[in-house]
Amino acid sequence: GRAMDIFGDLRRMNKRQLYYQVLNFAMIVSSALMIWKGLIVVTGSESPIVVVLSGSMEPAFHRGDLLFLTNFHDNPIRAGEIVVFKVEGRDIPIVHRVIKIHEKENGDIKFLTKGDNNEVDDRGLYKDGQNWLEKKDVVGRARGFLPYVGMVTIIMNDYPKFKYALLAVMGAYVLLKRES
Repeated sequence: GRAMDIFGDLRRMNKRQLYYQVLNFAMIVSSALMIWKGLIVVTGSESPIVVVLSGSMEPAFHRGDLLFLTNFHDNPIRAGEIVVFKVEGRDIPIVHRVIKIHEKENGDIKFLTKGDNNEVDDRGLYKDGQNWLEKKDVVGRARGFLPYVGMVTIIMNDYPKFKYALLAVMGAYVLLKRES
């Protein structure tokens, strides 16, 4: 019955209202993208906000925590800092702590990471033959976090049907919402 009500609402809407609602939806999406691109420029990070997906950093960060990152290259990386890095062959960035720094005379820095909750360092996670990370591997450095706010992202990844249902409901709401 509810699906028929939605289609009935769509049929009763005149073309001008429908175009207005589609335009409204497009403006919301483009605004979100502009805000995201602005954050990338301001923070210097290709991914200024990430969600912690595993328990490897407990008790510092828990699964579902939302991290805010910056990545200014003139700022040297130091032991004890929490970095988000990408490894060749893996799609998802990893959030771990820098445990060792190897600095050369020319200023090049290589470093080793480890999850606070892990027994061993991350050399097993790096690509074959790689023993250290370099600045180019870093997506960002943790500057702040909101606990458990990212659980929605984890639920949407774990249950794809939920994601599509949520997107459908949001899209229907925006398209059918009447201006008062």
